[in-house]
Amino acid sequence: MFATKLVLFIAVVSLLGTFSSAAVDTFIYGGCSQAKYFPGSPYESNVNSLLTSFVSSASLYTYNNFTVNGISSDSSSVYGLYQCRGDLSSGSGDCARCVARAVSRLGSLCAMACGGALQLEGCFVKYDNTTFLGVEDKTVVVRRCGPPVGYNSDELTRRDSVVGYLAASSGGSYRVGVSGNLQGVAQCTGDLSATECQDCLMEAIGRLRSDCGGAAWGDVYLAKCYARYSARGGHSRANGYGGSRNNDDDEIEKTLAIIVGLIAGVTLLVVFLSFMAKSCERGKGGK
Repeated sequence: MFATKLVLFIAVVSLLGTFSSAAVDTFIYGGCSQAKYFPGSPYESNVNSLLTSFVSSASLYTYNNFTVNGISSDSSSVYGLYQCRGDLSSGSGDCARCVARAVSRLGSLCAMACGGALQLEGCFVKYDNTTFLGVEDKTVVVRRCGPPVGYNSDELTRRDSVVGYLAASSGGSYRVGVSGNLQGVAQCTGDLSATECQDCLMEAIGRLRSDCGGAAWGDVYLAKCYARYSARGGHSRANGYGGSRNNDDDEIEKTLAIIVGLIAGVTLLVVFLSFMAKSCERGKGGK
């Protein structure tokens, strides 16, 4: 966790593809510490150096962590890590593109913040002025569940099968389970030991079972791991890397609609004021 209070931002999205086909750069959540650093300070320089290292390293490795040490007499040291989803590779460039996008968005979201974290569909980045590397953290960050499916024994059996596989200790730090049309995904950050990873995932999976037991889909993100399940073809509205273009187009259309509305409003106001002015002039002329 951040040493200071975290302000969290969560995407409210229409969860309609599989986790692997959803846009890699789809926003899941982001959070920033309330503590700020001064522009031009050594800490700002170290944060920039750390985030630049994330982007450079992601072209070679799907996970890495860094520490940029400050001068011993000040508190400018910064710690951070990035991690790509287990099915993304550094060789394809998908990991590096996702991390670059995450760093860019984090820089905008958490400008001048001493700590920040951002989760996209395909990657996670985090930095702070207090070390969190190698420290297990099971704080609930995001928990969301889909609509209830009712008592459907087949659906419940498939859900239990998928979630049960995710809980298997032999699954590694990245796990995918499939049963029929249901798919589940779970992952820990790379700084946790195998035991810590399993412990974190069991916490996330336990919450997934208890909180989203009868739901069509469910997501539980803890600070150092997550577990999710959904019907394939039914969890994300964007497809393919860069699928957020549709979202950008929607935003452009909304912006244009607002601008057109404002212009129309101003035009009507001008016409009205002109009419009132002429009416006043006629009234004066008739006296």
